[in-house]
Amino acid sequence: MEIWQAVVLGVVEGVTEFLPVSSTGHLTITEKLMGIPIDDKGVTAFTAVIQVGAIIAAIIYFRNDIGRFIAGFVKGLRSAEARKETGWKMAINVIVGSLPIAVIGLLFKDLIEGELRSLWFVAGALVVWSLVMVISEHLATQDRGEADLTWKDALIIGLAQCIALIPGVSRSGATISVGLLRHLDRVTATRLSFFLGIPALAAAGILEGVQRAGEVSETVGWGPAAVGTVVSFVVAYASIAWLLKFVASNSIATFVYYRAAVGGIIVALLWGGVISAT
Repeated sequence: MEIWQAVVLGVVEGVTEFLPVSSTGHLTITEKLMGIPIDDKGVTAFTAVIQVGAIIAAIIYFRNDIGRFIAGFVKGLRSAEARKETGWKMAINVIVGSLPIAVIGLLFKDLIEGELRSLWFVAGALVVWSLVMVISEHLATQDRGEADLTWKDALIIGLAQCIALIPGVSRSGATISVGLLRHLDRVTATRLSFFLGIPALAAAGILEGVQRAGEVSETVGWGPAAVGTVVSFVVAYASIAWLLKFVASNSIATFVYYRAAVGGIIVALLWGGVISAT
């Protein structure tokens, strides 16, 4: 991979990771347009590895919250009284919400890295999940905040995160939509989406980097992988701040027009034989 390609993919990752538009879908599309083989195991690993940059950005951005959750969890292990505090409850919510994707991600790892990388799946998921986003905004009452979160909410939203293993769905799009259907306010749903994404994406990136180290070295190169990761970190940090401000007063259904347009263009290109699905 050329360095300029790594920079472009880093920007795409940083911009799209936390927006409800599917970062994996956009990386797959961009790689295809640049002539990079999207079904190559090294390229698949590269896609997961550069996500770590975006996750590091999220960790730094939410460092005070994360510190509060860790402290609350440690105190809760020692004291029943501390288990009534928000820090303990949020730590448990993140742990419970992260379990489904850990199980599903490992069980269906080969499918996720194989057949689901097809641009037909990406295009279909972009369009179909857009309908869910519209419905969730329509039905949401947004009358529950972070203090009202329960482990059941976290588990259900964690299960929704598994759906985003299909490129094109969008992890944030899935988790925020289901959070809204649980009647959480948009900011609370978005914050929880970030918190659930940190362990899931960090684990996926590290696992792929370790297991596919040789393939990354041979087909992509660790130099471009490092560049892509750094670029994704810088761009993602700015994206996080913008998204939290945006969702405070805007519907996530705003992104539906863009998702539908991209999905439609991909279908047209595939149908016309301009590009291949894999």
